[in-house]
Amino acid sequence: MAEHIPVLLKECIEGLNIDPDGIYVDGTVGLGGHSREIAKRLKGGRLIGVDRDETAIDRAGERLREFGDRVTLVHGNFCGIPEILDELGIPAVNGMLFDLGVSSPQLDEAGRGFSYMTDAPLDMRMDRDNTLSAWLVVNRWPQDKLERILKDYGEERYARRIAAAIVDTRAQREIGSTLELVDVIKGAMPGPALREKQHPAKRSFQAIRIAVNDELGAVEEMMRTVPDRLLPGGRLAVISFHSLEDRIVKTSIASRENGCTCPREAPVCTCGFVQTLKSVTRKPITPSEEELEANPRARSAKLRVAERV
Repeated sequence: MAEHIPVLLKECIEGLNIDPDGIYVDGTVGLGGHSREIAKRLKGGRLIGVDRDETAIDRAGERLREFGDRVTLVHGNFCGIPEILDELGIPAVNGMLFDLGVSSPQLDEAGRGFSYMTDAPLDMRMDRDNTLSAWLVVNRWPQDKLERILKDYGEERYARRIAAAIVDTRAQREIGSTLELVDVIKGAMPGPALREKQHPAKRSFQAIRIAVNDELGAVEEMMRTVPDRLLPGGRLAVISFHSLEDRIVKTSIASRENGCTCPREAPVCTCGFVQTLKSVTRKPITPSEEELEANPRARSAKLRVAERV
């Protein structure tokens, strides 16, 4: 099994404030690193592990087998957790954890097409039942739509040039692999951009992956619905890896914490706002230098924790 280093593990476990008899959800179970530490702390409790990647579910099952019926694994999208809980007959839980990053196996396994460092077919689907792939985005989406996702999802300042280069290239031949796409991206960028420390294709690959998997839409839906399935005092812990995700998480917590729209001078609230979350961490928790030395992929991670009121 591939080496697995769960991000901000200690901080997540502390943030969840685990009750040994509680019910917890790991909405992005991955290889089961966070899930394992949660399950180890349960006695009469239960853990529900969810992932949209069937390969992750299979591998997590191996890692978590020793916990038996204490752990239930479900193939599904984390934005569908309310429905999953309904199917399991669970009205509310004591805590939920979401690690929004791409797992190491998805990056490292050549056939998945997530990495700009190795050659593979353009895929990038977290759920292989998904009909939309990176190939379709790159070879079929119109230029204006490509430019928009590169700019909005990747924050790529050369989005227009890259989108135009993709369209020009595919008019001559299909762009079929990751390294073919990398070459197109590099060819569209000016010399100084190619000499930057960050890989020139990183932002574009991020943007295409987000579009393929509707990641931001899933995060928005998750933050809209899952806090209501927490018991009073239950904790929500979310690890994000780029500013777009973190902004959704931050504003969603704020809207449930400080969402009153009445004028400040109003003596009482008349808008009907009811607080449902309060922040446990006012600022996001980031990895220590020690963790970054052991796991450089954690560098952009931010953890936010909130509690159900």
